Amino acid sequence: MKFKKNSFGKNPLLAAVSFLLFLGVPTSVSAAFLYQEIQEQENPFNLYQGKIIDSETNNPLVFATLSIENTNISTVSNTEGYFSLKVPKDIEEGQVSVSFLGYETKTIPLSQLKENKNEIALVVSFMELSEVKLAVPKDAKSLVRETLLRKGENYFDDPTLMTAFYRETIKKRRKNVSLSEAVVNIYKSPYNTDRRDALQLYKARKSTDYDKLDTLAIKLQGGPFNTLFVDMIKYPQYIFTEETFDDYNFSFENSTKVDDRLIFVINFKQKESILDPLYQGKLYIDADKKILTSAIYSLNITDREKASKMFVRKKPVHANVWPTDIAYRVDYREKNGKWYYGYSNVLLEFKINWDDRLFNSVYSMTCEMAITDWEKNITGESPKFKDRIKSSMILEDEAIGFSDPDFWGEYNIIEPEKSIESAIKKIQRQLKRSKSKEDSSSLGM
Repeated sequence: MKFKKNSFGKNPLLAAVSFLLFLGVPTSVSAAFLYQEIQEQENPFNLYQGKIIDSETNNPLVFATLSIENTNISTVSNTEGYFSLKVPKDIEEGQVSVSFLGYETKTIPLSQLKENKNEIALVVSFMELSEVKLAVPKDAKSLVRETLLRKGENYFDDPTLMTAFYRETIKKRRKNVSLSEAVVNIYKSPYNTDRRDALQLYKARKSTDYDKLDTLAIKLQGGPFNTLFVDMIKYPQYIFTEETFDDYNFSFENSTKVDDRLIFVINFKQKESILDPLYQGKLYIDADKKILTSAIYSLNITDREKASKMFVRKKPVHANVWPTDIAYRVDYREKNGKWYYGYSNVLLEFKINWDDRLFNSVYSMTCEMAITDWEKNITGESPKFKDRIKSSMILEDEAIGFSDPDFWGEYNIIEPEKSIESAIKKIQRQLKRSKSKEDSSSLGM
């Protein structure tokens, strides 16, 4: 098997982050945050907070999903397993579904949740490998190789035009300080080719509370590309290069079931003899057709100095900055027997140690993208180069604030605690309205 060669210096998963000092920035709270407070007063809600953990190890479960059954209300846990679930006060009864890949889904009556300090423990769902009827590959490493080799037969083999909803969130500890959202067109090339995907920005907006930024302007370079390149099947070279594939240990964990589909769970971790920072995590592979359905992994950041050089592009002179957590997730979806990229999430957490301050600052940056719609790109068209998003873009610089209320909605508010999935239906409706207006204009109506 051949993988593309790629050095860490050019790996787009190692998103560059700039920590810049503000000069003459206004200190008032942005209008979007004020609008959010007004909306919350007009539409009262109950806030439930807590943590989701593994029942045996007590380890936090990152990106676990909580949703109110039969509604579009949902949220996800953060890098420490903490969650905030907002529920309108007129919903007094209901069942909260808590799920995480490879674990048994737990259902809790809403009435049993407290305002805070809820601790929800999930139990691992597994099958002993001896119970699996299908032939188990001779070793986990061979299974991963075979899965990557079969991408041409299992994943989309036609050019596809996708619409995606993208969000960036910056937090100081647990307080939101900057939010950016965008609707993006993805010109997805077939999985059996090496051609890179092209992206085009359709709509974007941002909201920043400068009072909470601690005199720092934090910017994430790469925008939607940070999430798109987590598509491990399309871009395996950014995880397992030709040089590094043999630097990992692969092992089977007890299998699980997802939607009645038998899934092999593969652990991968760099060998102890390897000093360069590599990745570790779990691959969820369909046992029958050898399809990667999900991957959850993180970067080894034990060496703080190396990790800092990989991510931090600019920083204040009188401060040390290093990452404390770098986590990734990608989920694939199936349609008519073919699989495609459906959702991904990147979480970056940094600590800033100031020379002249007693306390340090902790910032986390989350970017996630979900496919809202797709269709075959029959003509194979692609946007002109001048209209394409560059992989070096900074979304916050491209976003135009809240200047399009017709598209984003009456209140024009970013709802930071809402799961990106819960916004998809709204975005789909707005896109249909917007595109129908554009079509009418082009026809002179």
